[in-house]
This record gives sequence, structure tokens and C-alpha cells, in this order.
Amino acid sequence: MPSFKTLNNLVGWLVFAIAAVTYLATLEPTASFWDCGEFIACSYKLLVPHPPGAPTFLLLGRIMSLLSFGDVTKVAPLVNALSGLSSAFTVLFLFWIITRLAGKLLLRGTDIVAEHIEPTGYQKLLILGSGVVGALSFAFSDSFWFNAVEGEVYAMSTLCTAAVVWIMLKWEAHANEPGSDKWLILIAYVIGLSIGVHLLNLLTLPALGFIYYYRRTQNPTMKGGLLVLAISFAIVGIILVGIIPGLPSLAGGFEVFFVNSIGLPFNSGLLIFLALFVGLIYFGFKLSYTNGSRLLNTAMLCLVFILIGYSSYLVVPIRSSFHPTINENNPEDVLSFVSYLKREQYGSRPLLYGPQFNAQPVDQKDGAPRYTRDPQSGTYKEVLPRAKEPIYADADMMLLPRLYSYEPSHVNEYKKWVDIQEGVKPTMGQNLSFLFRYQMGHMFWRYFMWNYVGRESDIQQAGVVTPLSPAKTTLPPRIGESPANNNFFAIPLILGLIGLFFQSKRDSRDAFVVGLLFLLTGLAIVLYLNQPPREPRERDYTFTGATFAFAIWIGLGVLGLAELLRKVLKADGLRAALAVLLGVLSPALLVAQGWDDHDRSNRYNSVDSAKNLLDSCSPNAILFTNGDNDTFPLWYAQEVEGYRTDVRVAVLSYLNTDWYIQQMKRRSYLSEPLPISMSDKSYTQGTNDYLPFAANPAVQSVNVKEFIQLVEQNNPLLQVQYSEGGASMMSFPTPNFYLPVDTAAFKATGLVTKGREKQLVSRMEWSMGKRAIEKKNLVILDMIATNNWKRPIYFSSTVAPSDYMNLQPYFQMEGLAYRLLPLKDPNYEPRSADEGYVHQDLAYERLMKKFSYRGLQNPDIFYDENNLRFPSNYRDKFARLAQSYLEQDNVAKAKEVALKSLELMPDKAVPYDYYSPLLVPALVAGGEQAKANDILDTITRRSEQMLAYYANRRDGALFEDDQRMHLISLQSVYRAAEQVGDKARAEKAIGLMNQYYPR
Repeated sequence: MPSFKTLNNLVGWLVFAIAAVTYLATLEPTASFWDCGEFIACSYKLLVPHPPGAPTFLLLGRIMSLLSFGDVTKVAPLVNALSGLSSAFTVLFLFWIITRLAGKLLLRGTDIVAEHIEPTGYQKLLILGSGVVGALSFAFSDSFWFNAVEGEVYAMSTLCTAAVVWIMLKWEAHANEPGSDKWLILIAYVIGLSIGVHLLNLLTLPALGFIYYYRRTQNPTMKGGLLVLAISFAIVGIILVGIIPGLPSLAGGFEVFFVNSIGLPFNSGLLIFLALFVGLIYFGFKLSYTNGSRLLNTAMLCLVFILIGYSSYLVVPIRSSFHPTINENNPEDVLSFVSYLKREQYGSRPLLYGPQFNAQPVDQKDGAPRYTRDPQSGTYKEVLPRAKEPIYADADMMLLPRLYSYEPSHVNEYKKWVDIQEGVKPTMGQNLSFLFRYQMGHMFWRYFMWNYVGRESDIQQAGVVTPLSPAKTTLPPRIGESPANNNFFAIPLILGLIGLFFQSKRDSRDAFVVGLLFLLTGLAIVLYLNQPPREPRERDYTFTGATFAFAIWIGLGVLGLAELLRKVLKADGLRAALAVLLGVLSPALLVAQGWDDHDRSNRYNSVDSAKNLLDSCSPNAILFTNGDNDTFPLWYAQEVEGYRTDVRVAVLSYLNTDWYIQQMKRRSYLSEPLPISMSDKSYTQGTNDYLPFAANPAVQSVNVKEFIQLVEQNNPLLQVQYSEGGASMMSFPTPNFYLPVDTAAFKATGLVTKGREKQLVSRMEWSMGKRAIEKKNLVILDMIATNNWKRPIYFSSTVAPSDYMNLQPYFQMEGLAYRLLPLKDPNYEPRSADEGYVHQDLAYERLMKKFSYRGLQNPDIFYDENNLRFPSNYRDKFARLAQSYLEQDNVAKAKEVALKSLELMPDKAVPYDYYSPLLVPALVAGGEQAKANDILDTITRRSEQMLAYYANRRDGALFEDDQRMHLISLQSVYRAAEQVGDKARAEKAIGLMNQYYPR
């Protein structure tokens, strides 16, 4: 029979192969939503993504992308495969971790090293079986599988966690051998590399510290354990604060001093700092040799290897200095690099001490100075005015502030969890109640149960399915028939608890180490994140470290089962085989339940939606978009596939920053610089960040071009003081803006289509409202004034209406985007959701012929809640186009468009949504009464089922967004039924609305 070492390696690689094949078979073939498009694009060309970046991931992603050999369509699956392979290696290391710990449990002894003892036959079966069960249970767990099939950093982050734990166990096995410290140095290098992926890996250090302590100490004590904990957290702090931002911050201080005070050229201070730092490292090594200190020498080597791994971050300022097309925050010098590392643009949350949500600032203080290079003077100039930091009264400060956000929407969400009142300071009990109920209960334990007990659905805020949950047939189809409705009958959880108790009984030290790993990568993150009461999406991917730790206990549960069976079965081999077979139920259930909702192999929705949005624009266009799901797929399409690089994507939220505006003033591929007239000084951070409304009765309306000139001149006519004795800032005197139009010149462009001749205006007029004008609004006004209709300007139809700046009467729908034109739609209604005059020829050509809808007809492809939003957008545009034909009595065209929408997105593949009833008038007019009735009845039935379901749930208030969506669907049904004269269906819809809306 082969040796255990041979079997351990062979079975481990078999488990790796099973995981790898699973992930590669279910891999998304393009860029997924959220950050994946950005990471794939930045990997392909080594660009600079959002702070704090992930240079290790980007460098490895770049290597993977080279395997495309010029076929750009292969780049996305290759970078996604990097996550799949990272996850498979994580499963491999987990297998070896479990077999190592299982071996220690079966081959018991004070200082036994399992690698040096050959187990018996049944022991081999139990050890290897426990590794297979635990590793594959984690491989098929919900959150980890989700991370494994897309190009994001969390799969590689978990790999780093698994690697350092496995390496530490290797050190433990060889701790008494010469040269064993090489394993510790390897851990330091992996930790350094992991900094360039994600910082979650640092939380393993306290657990690793206890492995070291227990191996080196014959008689561990409570005092010694507390010391180990303190030292471990100190090391985490040194890396997290002292090394990652600390060294660059110190280098920045040297740079400013030696350039500004001594008069040396740029980068002199940085070079001096590096020379001093290298000298200190040399002195540390020399001291270790002089004193013969193995501990100091190992510590110095670990420091150096952490820095070697951390040096992957050099790619950030190096690439930024070349001004690439994606260059977030522009961290090209040491000072901007520090800001990038600290993620300063995202602000901060109070952790241990801070203000409560009702707190009002009593004063403010200057924030840390920001510097920018001034090539003319050869010095660093401080950016003025400095950012202000609020000061709160001591009475408004409290320990462990969990109820801290003053945003109105957040305050309303707090009230769903804690009985608080506005204007009343929350008690510590209320604070802790929110911590335990929401942050720990809802945002950790719920996610944990998703992985090892069951998940209700893909709807945000979805609960846990347990063996006692109602049968699927009793639930609304949207939940009961959802591929994301997975019931594992708590078998993985039960198996893990058996493993926890068994390990605690047999080896309390290792159980403590695994438990510490579980707590630090789970509940400790909850404390650190201090999550607000509302998130844009589920955050379960953050806690895969905790599900990884628990999977160790799932594997060890096989040993616990074998022990429980001892009273029934005396034969060791039979007992071991039965325990392994029972244990295999865990991964078998997980993979059987999870395959259909984790299989993304035919999902092209995100990239198709991006290309369709780009194809909604005329050549050389400017396209304003939201961030994240609106923008990152666009970046992927342009940067990787080179698709429609003539269109300049301008992200609205980024237009509030100076670095992004400067980038928009540069050429990008086929796109010329954006028509921004104002100089950089007018857009510098701290200048014109927002312009308040300061009414001037003498000014009834303002010319946009003149307004932009006045702002550029910092004209006193627009200056107001925002505090007594304080500095002045620019304002706007009236909400009414106008833009003169040269109608003769515009007619010559040929953009006035037949039937719109009378809609051309000589003066565009709109109201900006009385809310402050943000910098992004100022930039848009500047472009509108400067462009003079030379380049097409579009707003994505997914942009929030507040960002349209009340320009909707001048919108023209040409696909998925609205073009701004000096043509005023006489039929536009301010409260209508139908923005933009429909350009029938362009919309028809694009929606019916040009756009790609791959996979939207396939009912076997699972589209979760996020993926269903863009097909809804398609349906809206098809319905708008059909309605425009219907208004012209062109019934044939209206029917054709409506039927095409149903063909491209059938209900079985993409369930009807609140836009589907808009197709009903065209269908009825075209004689398709049955199809129209099916839409109305299906939506009414589903909405009634879901609203009744939520009404009977104690936590129904958490699903306000979904309930609102169903009420809007009923409203859409009512309007469509009224329009076609279907009184019965209209009355049923309005009756349900009246029944459930008050709730």
C-alpha cells in the first residue's frame, strides 16, 4: 500500500482537480458586474484601479492575459480563471491543513509530528476522508464559489490565507530541524504579497502566533497566551499602520522637507529616505550577527521579505506616472501615493470612539495638509483650502459607536433594528443591540448560514433556509423556484459542530487556533468594518476566511462521526468507511444545490449591456454614466476589446475630483480631450467643490457661458461668505439657466430630423434647482457651453434623474442613452419617467438589429437580482419605441417591436418586470390579446404572491425595495389595463395596491 505521504499528495491534487474543473466549467466568460470589469481591464494593460489597488493581482492577471495570444475575447476568461485556479489551490491547501490536523488528532502525543509517523489503513482512510469532505465542502460553499468564477481579488486573498496557515503547519512539523525558520520567512513573503491583493490576510497572524507559541513552549500559560496575543496584534498594527501607509508617509515627509526647506530637486527627499532606511536594515542585520541573535536575524529577514512582497505596489506610481487611460487618484508621486494607500477619498467610519448619529458639529478643524508639485517654483505647494474635519461635543461622543451615520436613509434603516429617536442620543444598550442584531446577526451569521445551512433566494436581504423552513411549493415561485433557493438541511453545519467538539476534546490548543482564525476573519471584521445599515449589495464575500476556518471543523467532523459510531461498529475499517460516506453528504449536497445558481458559463449580460450602451452613441460621443455596474463593463469593453474607443466615458461621481477632470482633458485612444474650458486651478480639490444657491432678486436667469466665465475669473459677483469672517466661495444667484443656440448653424449639422423642425429652440432654458451645484454639475455645464454641439453629448438612461439637471425636455432617446439636443419635446411631462423624444429610426436600428442579447433567451441561465436590471432597461426602451409607433398609428411596427422584445427576453428566461406591461397597448392593438393578458395576469399574480409573503414575515420591512418594485409593477399593470380598456384587470391591480401600499 502506498505511504501516507504519497496518498496525501495524490488525493490532495485530485481534490484540486475537482475544484479546478468545477470552477473552470462554471466560469463567467466575460467581465462580471461590480469591480470585475475594472480589474480585468487594469490587469490587461497594468492600469491603476480604485484605491488601494491590488498590484499583486494585477501583475498575475497580466501574466494570465498574455496567454490570450492576441485574442482579446480570451482575456476576461483568463483573468477570471486566475480566480478559479487561486480558489482551487486554496482548496488544496485546505485539504492538507485538515489532514495535518486530523493526523495530530488520531496520532495523539505531546510532540508527535504526523508526517513522521505512518498511520494504519483505517487511519489513512479517516484522515484523507476528512480532508476530502472539509476541502470540498468549502469548495462548493456559496460565497467562496461565487468569488471563484469572476475576476475579483477575494479568491486570491483567501488563497493567501490558506497558504500562510499551511506553511505555519509545515513549520510546526519541522520546527526542531535546522533551517526551519525558512518557513517563517516564506510566510512573511506571502503576507507581503497579500498586501497587494487584500489586507484580510493579516488577520491570520494571531492564530499563527499561537501555533508558534504552542510549538516552542512546553507548558503554555494564560499570561503567555495574552502576551502572544498582544505581540501578534502589535505585528498586525506595525504592518497595517507602520509599513503599508507609514513608510510612504515618512518618505513623503522627507520629500517635502528636503525640497521645500533645503531647496533640493524633486525626489531628493525620497532618495535620502531610502538610503537611510536601507542603512537601518543593514544595521539591524549587523547587530543580529554581532550578538548571534537568531530571533533578531529571523525578524529582520521577515521584515525584508514582507517589504519585497509589498514592493509590488511600486507598479502603482510607476504606471501612474505614464498617465494611463485608467489612473484613479493619479498616484504618480510619493505624496499622492500615500493618499491612494490610505483610501482617503472614501472617508472613514468611527470604530472604538466617535460621534453618534444625532451628533452635530460644534466646530471644525483643518485636516492634514495636501501638497501638489509646482514645476515652476520647484517646490510642493499646499492645496488650499484644507479639508475640514468636524469637531463634536464630548457629550455626543461614545465608545464603540455603531449608530453613527446621520444620513436620513440610514437613520430610517437604523429604526428597523433599534428603537431610536431622532434628537435623542442612543444608549450603549441600543448601540450594542444594533451590533449584535444587524452587524453580527444579519451581516455575518446570516451569511455564514447561507454557506452551510441554506439560502432563501438571490433577493437582497434574503434569509436562511433551514430543515424546518416551509417547503418550496408553499413559497412564491420567485423564491421557491429560484435556483438560489438552496437547502443543505444544516448537514455541513452539524458536521462542523461535531468536528469542533471532537477537536476541542482531543486537542484544545489546535481547536483554539482554528477558533481564533474563525473569530478574527469573521466577527473581528464585523467590528472593524462598522457597516452602515444599508449596503448597495450583499457583502458575504468579505467573510470567506471564517467559512474557510469552519470548513476545517467540517473535515474533522468525519473523525467525530467515526468516534460516535464506535459504540455501534467495532470494526475500524468499516467504521471509517461509513464515517467518510456520511461526511461526503456535505459536499454532495452543496454541489448539487449550488451548481445551477453558480454556473455563469453562458452569461454575457454585463459586457453585452456595455457594448449596447456604447452603440447607443454616435461617433466621437461623450457619455455620462454612474459608477460601478454602469462604468466598469464599459471600461472592459474599451480597454480590453478596443470597442468604440471613440466614445469618451465620463463617470459622474469621479467628475467631483480634480485628478479625473485633468484626465478628461487629455486624449484617450480615438477620443479627443473633452471640451472643458476652465483651467485646472478652478477645479482643484477644495476649489468649487460645490456652489451654494445665493438668491439675487436682480438676476432672473443666467447665461451658462457667462456663468462659467465668471466662475473661472473667481468674480466677486458670485462670491459669498459661508461663515462669519471665513473665506468666500463661488455661488449661483438663480436656479434658472439658459444657453443661446445658433439655430442656422445647428440646422446645418443635419441633426434636426423630420417632424422636429418646430422643436428647435434659439434658447435652451432649464432650472438647476436650489440645491448646491456640485463640481460634476459645473463640469457638465462647462462642456455644454464649450462644446457648441460639435461632439454628441449623451446621458446613460441608468443615470439617476437628479443628475440629468432638469435637461430632460432636450433629451432624445437613441437606444440606451439620451442625447442632449436644442430640440425641446413639447410632450415632455416633468413627472413622467419617459425621458427623451424617441428617435425612431436610430432606436429601431439599434434595438432591433444592432444590439446583442446573448443568452437572454435561454431559460437554463440563471440571472440573479443584479443581472436582471439591465434586461429591464432593454424592455423599457422597446416599450418606448413601440409606444412611439402606436402614437403615430403605425400598429404593424409597434407590434413588431413588442413581439421582438418578448422573443429576445421571454418570461421563462428573464421574468416579466414592471416595464413589461408597457408592451401591452402595442400587443392589443396588434391583435395579440392572449400575450397581453398573459403579461398582465402573470405580473399581477406574482406581485400578489410576493406582497402577501412579505406581509406575513416579521422581517418584511427589510424588503422594502422589493415590495416597492412589486407595487410599481401593479401600478404599471393598472395603467396598461386602463389604456386598453381592461377594467377588470385594472381594478384588481388597483385593489392590490390599496391593500398593500399602506404597509
